[in-house]
Amino acid sequence: MTESTKQPDAAGVSCQCSSAPKLIFSCSGASNLGCIADQAARQLNKLGLGNMFCLAGIGGRVSGIMASTEAASAILVIDGCGLECAKKTMENAGFNHFAHLRLIDLGMERGSTSVDDHSIFRVVEAAKVLLAEVAVAG
Repeated sequence: MTESTKQPDAAGVSCQCSSAPKLIFSCSGASNLGCIADQAARQLNKLGLGNMFCLAGIGGRVSGIMASTEAASAILVIDGCGLECAKKTMENAGFNHFAHLRLIDLGMERGSTSVDDHSIFRVVEAAKVLLAEVAVAG
């Protein structure tokens, strides 16, 4: 995990180097909860709270995606249901330090929770809390 640091350039002038991004990996499964998780991650990305990143690239061990993830300042993983596919994908690729949000912990149910703005909003708000906690801990 990196933080913003001042580094002098060749002329001795300091620059403010930005910190690595927060990355968001989401379940995008076929169920209603996968859809809600995916849409919430896209909303967090749109709000500038993190960069939605490619979970399939982690599963496929795509070198550029793996390297970017290793350099992330923080990682949020969003899972729809209790199968925790996103979490397991990250762990199987060697990533073990991340915030984890499960929609079922918000009382959402596979097959019955509506895919609507209210459900997406609830996930976005819970994710904001986790992202803020990761920023403080980082």
